[in-house]
Amino acid sequence: MINMDFTKRVVIDTTQQSWQASPLTGVWRKPLARENRESGHATSVVKYDAGASFSSHNHPLGEEILVLSGVFSDETGDFPAGSYFRNPKGFVHAPFSDNGCELLVKLHQMSPLDNQRICIDTNQQQWQPGYGNLKVKPLHNFETESVALVFWPAGEEFILHKHFSGEEIYVISGELIDELGRYPAGSWIRSPHMSQHKPFVEQDTLIWVKTGHLTAS
Repeated sequence: MINMDFTKRVVIDTTQQSWQASPLTGVWRKPLARENRESGHATSVVKYDAGASFSSHNHPLGEEILVLSGVFSDETGDFPAGSYFRNPKGFVHAPFSDNGCELLVKLHQMSPLDNQRICIDTNQQQWQPGYGNLKVKPLHNFETESVALVFWPAGEEFILHKHFSGEEIYVISGELIDELGRYPAGSWIRSPHMSQHKPFVEQDTLIWVKTGHLTAS
């Protein structure tokens, strides 16, 4: 198991990790959290070499993907960088990438009741106003869970706040900063229930953020 104690804060600069081979040739992983080697809860950065493909498969308790670079494809379409989708339990596909891509992938973490397939090209979304000068692109809400892209303009600060049922962040570009450290692009931060911080930025920064999805016990 890797980082499966959700009561602990975890920070990983994925740019400093080495790629690990997956069972399929041309598909590589950087594990961030993992229950079992090839099953159960998993959060990873995944890379497809050009021409790499997976055989047809489904995902018990779903699959959540953010395309970080390149184009990720399956029989339902081609998904460029900035695409976000959720494949619920029972969805079957055979993914591939003609020219290569990198993804943030979360497996086996969706509620069985959260059974809507979602596919969003965030490049086509309009920004919505957030706190202060923040801009937000909402991606998904179900029960207490909320997922969004958040753009922080240079110099923006956020209030000190607590994370009920946790918070998870992936820094897509720029650098997020708080009283605990600095998190450049490629950083993954998972903060437990009722943790708190006061984040800010010195440069334009884009993050993917999920809240309300970790156990409160």
